[in-house]
Amino acid sequence: MSDIRVGIFAPVGQFAAPAEQRDAMLHRIADSGVDHVAVNDHVSFFVGAGADALIDAATVLTRYPGVPCYVALYLLPLRHPVLVARQLASIAEHAPGRLVFGVGIGGEDRHEFEICGVDPSTRGRRMDESLELLRALSDGKPVSFDGEFFKMRDAQILPAPSSPIPITVGGRSDAAVRRAGRFGDGWLGIWVSPQRYGTVVEQVAEHAKTAGRNPSRFQHALNVWCGFGATREAARAPLATGMQTFYQTPFEPFERYSPYGTPEDVAEFLYPYAKAGCSVFNVIPCASDHETAVAGVAELRRLLRAVAS
Repeated sequence: MSDIRVGIFAPVGQFAAPAEQRDAMLHRIADSGVDHVAVNDHVSFFVGAGADALIDAATVLTRYPGVPCYVALYLLPLRHPVLVARQLASIAEHAPGRLVFGVGIGGEDRHEFEICGVDPSTRGRRMDESLELLRALSDGKPVSFDGEFFKMRDAQILPAPSSPIPITVGGRSDAAVRRAGRFGDGWLGIWVSPQRYGTVVEQVAEHAKTAGRNPSRFQHALNVWCGFGATREAARAPLATGMQTFYQTPFEPFERYSPYGTPEDVAEFLYPYAKAGCSVFNVIPCASDHETAVAGVAELRRLLRAVAS
């Protein structure tokens, strides 16, 4: 196993909390010893909830200079890739080498796409074109493109990032796996078994080689909802509530992919993913209080890194 990195999403609802409460939580996270802060992205999810991940990432990176940020993940098909390329270049100027850009097509809430003027059925093809353009624009050279969704002549983004921003590609479909190999620097999974995770890692490598790319330095990640508490019973309740509130769907179908209990319980659940090729865990923590959630992720990091060393 390679070195393990463990990051944390601010506990559910904290980025929407009042400014003082949000800042205090981010300070606790920055001081906890985790490897990075993770942020997610939605424009208007089910009940209108959401946050712009690149704005949240810029906030974390500028306010906490020692803390990297992992966007996990950004709904790229809802945006124009030239504008996103400019945002990434701007962030890279202020925080070189401290951002990982995870992207996905989303789709749990079709209405979110519809109100943004995007046909949900086109989101995969839009993603492919967007990633091709982001890759082309990242070196600062003029780009001309004539695709199904985007057409441009001599588009250019300067200055180009001095350190390339790694792009990880999320999704569980065969198309997403191919996309990760063709355009990504790794795959970002969620709600998969360790066996499936290992299979995808191998498939991504094959797709990368077919596309003439070297997958040896890819970094594969997992977004995972985790419940922390003194017992499994105590940890399950806040996890179930948090997931049901966020996704507006029952917890039970996702329970087998969502560990809960003490940090030791959660680490034991996640060990097989590390063996399968996962080197980055982006933890979405739920607990009876935020202190327990942050402390649980910090201890989980220690346990996973101890096994990998």
